[in-house]
Amino acid sequence: MKKILIVEDELSIAQLERDYLQVSGYEVEVATEGDKGLQLVMHESYDLVILDLMLPGVDGYEICRRLRSVSEVPVIVVSAKKEDSDKIRVFGLGADDFMTKPFSPSELVARVNAHMSRYDRLVNAAKDRRNEDILEIRDLSFDRAARRVMLYGKEITLTQKEYDLLLFLAEHPNTVFTKEDLFRNIWGFEVVGDTATVTVHVKKIREKIEIDPTKPKYIETIWGVGYRFHR
Repeated sequence: MKKILIVEDELSIAQLERDYLQVSGYEVEVATEGDKGLQLVMHESYDLVILDLMLPGVDGYEICRRLRSVSEVPVIVVSAKKEDSDKIRVFGLGADDFMTKPFSPSELVARVNAHMSRYDRLVNAAKDRRNEDILEIRDLSFDRAARRVMLYGKEITLTQKEYDLLLFLAEHPNTVFTKEDLFRNIWGFEVVGDTATVTVHVKKIREKIEIDPTKPKYIETIWGVGYRFHR
């Protein structure tokens, strides 16, 4: 269940907002003082925050500023302030929406639903991109975006071509490639004669990722043909 924090010093308004949101299936917590609201947003986890500006203790501007230093969850400001300067200020602090009191509770719920859906889409898209960037095979982990390789959780140092060669093999597990195939795919042109470059790079990679390079568990030699990455 999605969890929402309401920071509102007018208890009747806070209770009205809470009731409508609970009926819509949300878990709701209420703070009626700015100090308490700030403490909650900095130490608890919420999916959305509804924030008044004029609060006893810490005001809504400061809560919004501090919240944005630790979280990107949607923030809907609900305030009696109507000046454009106030709206500009809260948007500059990272708020996502501004509703002027008095307002329709149904409209608040609609805006909450919209912001929640949009945030979920953004989070899921970010996860998808992250998953596309990460490749994990046994004790090896590749971060494609950062061009980093971790072995047993520790980064290993590879040259550019060593990284390209290892990643290419890892992305095509259990497929046998000739040295000519690998040279063409990694170096970008056809090999002419000597394929020792591939042999040397495979040897260097094995020294960095294999417990016993003479008995490789990742890059296998297929005698008379080439190499295969064993998944």
